[in-house]
Amino acid sequence: MAKTFYTEHDIEDMVNRGTHALTLTDDTVLTDLAYEMASKLGLKLIRENEKPPSAPVRPYITQQAQTAAQTAQTAQTTVKSASDIRQRVRDAVIGRLGGDVDPKLLDTIIQRVLDNVGIQ
Repeated sequence: MAKTFYTEHDIEDMVNRGTHALTLTDDTVLTDLAYEMASKLGLKLIRENEKPPSAPVRPYITQQAQTAAQTAQTAQTTVKSASDIRQRVRDAVIGRLGGDVDPKLLDTIIQRVLDNVGIQ
């Protein structure tokens, strides 16, 4: 089946003729400027599906977002308190830098970072 293309001029003409809505199918293509013009003039775009016809399917973006959300949720359930975070960061820094770290300075820096990110 042939695709129907609409430009911003087509949208403007439709509105001037009294059209208030346009049903979008898989065979309907609107230019970016046509979408903008429809929004500007108040033309309601009714979609048969949830995504615009020209939008590519990108499952890898959804997978990344889900993985990040799961990681954040796991991190929240793993960390029990600010003192737990403080101790874990302290141990990691000392493990990485060895005994060349001033413990009082390290504790001050960790506390400032925790305060800045809102962990009390």
